[in-house]
Amino acid sequence: MLVTTRAIAFSVLTFAFILPVRAENIEHLSQLLRTKQCQFCDLSGAGLVFANLAGANLAGANLAGANLSQAKLAGANLSGANLSGTSFTGADLTGANLNGALVNGADLRGAYLTNASLIGTSMDTAYVQGAIGMPNNAGSPEMFYGWGLLEAQKGNYKAALTNYDKALAINPNFAQGYLGRGLAFLRLGNENAAKQNVEYASKLFEEQKNPDGYETAQNFLKNLEAVQTARNNNGGANPQLDGIIRGVASLAMQFLLKGAKLPF
Repeated sequence: MLVTTRAIAFSVLTFAFILPVRAENIEHLSQLLRTKQCQFCDLSGAGLVFANLAGANLAGANLAGANLSQAKLAGANLSGANLSGTSFTGADLTGANLNGALVNGADLRGAYLTNASLIGTSMDTAYVQGAIGMPNNAGSPEMFYGWGLLEAQKGNYKAALTNYDKALAINPNFAQGYLGRGLAFLRLGNENAAKQNVEYASKLFEEQKNPDGYETAQNFLKNLEAVQTARNNNGGANPQLDGIIRGVASLAMQFLLKGAKLPF
């Protein structure tokens, strides 16, 4: 009987401490779902999977750790919101306002970000692999380059090219981006495009006084030319030549990864 009484007392005390916090969150959650107006609300940890929040006003809200996977947030105002650790996997954020939002550890993989505004929002510590329509101004050349490397490591060379293109759109003199593109084109079987990109990378490395980069690019070009010459002389494909191509790509990737700051 004593054990039972103590257990009941403990449960009542625990419930008494927890109830006010949960009630406040439930009130804010109800307000959001009822009106789509919840500026500066505390929605931390809220479960909003598949929620229709298109056009909602969540400016300054605390959504840390909330689950908004597959949610409809097109045109929503999330400016200044705390989105740390928030899941937006597959969410529709088309045209959403994310200006100044805190997105440390936010999961935006597979999210739709076409025409989203990300002014003053650093995406460097967010998970964004596979995000669709990521604006070029959402990150630095190094960040897009790092995503390109991650995709290349997984064999997703077309996705790698997309990220390298974004890095180069921000900084047209980013030599590593051209070398990365050359490697991706090589893996996709477009040797002419590979050669053109690596030639430009070599030029930039030389101008920027980067001897390791210049040497890597030159070795890439020399081996590629040797393979093409041998292939022409021997009248077609050769397993040994394919091995050389793989070796060239491997060395280039080792150089690209050295010193690179990879994202999540």
